[in-house]
Amino acid sequence: MDLGEFRNLIAKVRGEIGKAVQGQDALIDLVLISIFARGHCLVEGPPGTAKTLLARAVSAVMELEYRRIQFTPDLMPGDVLGINLFNFQTNQFHLTKGPVFTDILLADEINRAPPKTQSALLQAMNERVVTIDGTDHFLGTDFFVLATQNPIEQQGTYPLPEAQLDRFLFKLVVDFPDRATEIAILSKHARQALQLDLRNAGIRPLVSSATLAAGRALIDEIHLDSAILAYVVDLVRATRSDPDILHGASTRAADALASAVRVRAAFEGRDYGLPDDVQALLVPALRHRIVLSPTAEIDGRTAGEVLRNIQNRMDAPR
Repeated sequence: MDLGEFRNLIAKVRGEIGKAVQGQDALIDLVLISIFARGHCLVEGPPGTAKTLLARAVSAVMELEYRRIQFTPDLMPGDVLGINLFNFQTNQFHLTKGPVFTDILLADEINRAPPKTQSALLQAMNERVVTIDGTDHFLGTDFFVLATQNPIEQQGTYPLPEAQLDRFLFKLVVDFPDRATEIAILSKHARQALQLDLRNAGIRPLVSSATLAAGRALIDEIHLDSAILAYVVDLVRATRSDPDILHGASTRAADALASAVRVRAAFEGRDYGLPDDVQALLVPALRHRIVLSPTAEIDGRTAGEVLRNIQNRMDAPR
């Protein structure tokens, strides 16, 4: 696979997902970037903005195993990872694997689960390994978590700790589509049930495990020169000294941003990264990795605004 073939593949994948999800082109791109960058995505938005539909559409376009966990306050770590059950016929313990043993995992409303259950995903997301009763189980190189959370309801929810947020490559904020897109969605669904069946949407599976591996190998060869790497590091380091930020981004954040820049360059058919790639990905890659100062929160500033201010103050390489 070369860059031209890869770019054509991504264009086709966008088109297939667009059969089910309308008006969220930028969001689709960022989810695809996260997959090819070996990262995970946290999608936040009000109910009814196609968060779950997006995850299902992504899984439909990929020839990978897909499972969904509906997180609830009574969900236990064993419900996610699995447990060893004793078989009285063989007098041995047998591992009953949980839904985490898959390729694409939709963690729906992840902030409804208690911290103990949320932390069960930490090792899986970071190492793609889970440990059950002292034994490690490999999840596979294709393992990808797409988690959703609802920012409206606070009762019965548990905010994700910073350690877990840092495992997500991107935090994507979904808003309502514009008026024209909403009319188009209603017109398209005039003869369909409210819950769209993706089989009827005609989404074709285009990305196999081998295709995903070939794309990642191609992306690994994308060149980021020293000026781009220094730009990424300087932006991340600036978050640690900005007066509007109480806790800045980590070195893991800089590494994740650089990986995403390589993928965006490949999506554009380039074998090199540009400052534009860094600027386009800065906010989704860092908004969840910083903690705003009390003064900034009182003034009503958002993480995105603070990060854009840092970007505007810093000269981009030429």
